[in-house]
Amino acid sequence: MIEIDGSYGEGGGQLVRTAVALSAVTGKEVEVKNIRKNRPNPGLKQQHLKALETAAKICGARVSGLFPGSSELFFAPVEIKGGKYDIDIGTAGSITLLLQSLMPALPFAKEKVELTIIGGTDVAWSPTIDYLRHVTFRALEQLGYAGGVTLKERGYYPRGGGKVSAVFEPCRLHGFHFRKTEEKRAGKNLTDEEDLKGVQSQEGEIMGISHASNLPTHVPARQAEAAESLLLEAGYGSRIDVQSYESFSTGSGITLWTGYCGGSALGERGLPAEKVGRRAAEEVISELRTRAAVDVHLADQLIPYMALAGNSSYTVRELTLHAATNIWVTEQFLDVKFGIEEKEGLFEVSID
Repeated sequence: MIEIDGSYGEGGGQLVRTAVALSAVTGKEVEVKNIRKNRPNPGLKQQHLKALETAAKICGARVSGLFPGSSELFFAPVEIKGGKYDIDIGTAGSITLLLQSLMPALPFAKEKVELTIIGGTDVAWSPTIDYLRHVTFRALEQLGYAGGVTLKERGYYPRGGGKVSAVFEPCRLHGFHFRKTEEKRAGKNLTDEEDLKGVQSQEGEIMGISHASNLPTHVPARQAEAAESLLLEAGYGSRIDVQSYESFSTGSGITLWTGYCGGSALGERGLPAEKVGRRAAEEVISELRTRAAVDVHLADQLIPYMALAGNSSYTVRELTLHAATNIWVTEQFLDVKFGIEEKEGLFEVSID
């Protein structure tokens, strides 16, 4: 059995999600203690419980410690099984974070896994559903991952009610090296900022979705216009789809992406739509200007998949505590060692 200190490093829910997913992959029992110990409300929350319950169901695990506020968890997997699963988080808990507990294990199922999930699609402190669809899955495809998510209805805090369907096929992961400098245009290596801007704006525009539910149609339009204006000032072309809905919950947001970089922002009561759009644009611009291959959020998410695939690497502008913690947890389960090298203002993370 592997024992994990849940307060290590970043000490949040991500540590538990990665531990459970890799427990399912390796068949190794795991005990996690001190879960979210240093958080204002320590222990497991509702969205963690739903994720862990689903993981246990998919791999037939024996599990204990599944209750609100629990600081200890025991998880003993048997076999990852395909099939259809319906999951209702019951709150605006993040659908994308729930999927993070499952996705590293699903390539190892013997049959296709189909999920229908109800919860929050665009909520704070988690990847938006559009980021997952257009950045995370694009990167995972390069590692041989076979899966995808379809958005049925958006769900915002506090009501939730968003709905997605997801399908994952058994597959074999393989190594891939994420490199910005390997991109070419007209047979020419990208060696300066002007070349980089040219590729982003002419061959790979910054794409985006600006959305709102139960709000005036000018709200998502203003978000998009503000983002487009700031991106243009920085030298980047963009195409942002504006979407307006009537649905169960009320809210707005915008996600931008190009290649393996993205940025997003969510609307808040009293926050001008223009500021929401600019926040997302500022986030993606800060990533593109560094010449890093992946953004800081994707760098964190890729860790367990790289370890399972082997012989992979990426460059990132900053190695966050989230990523460092994910590396530590992954190395507890798998016979791998990550290399981290700082050069030319970037961090290169690799595994052989």
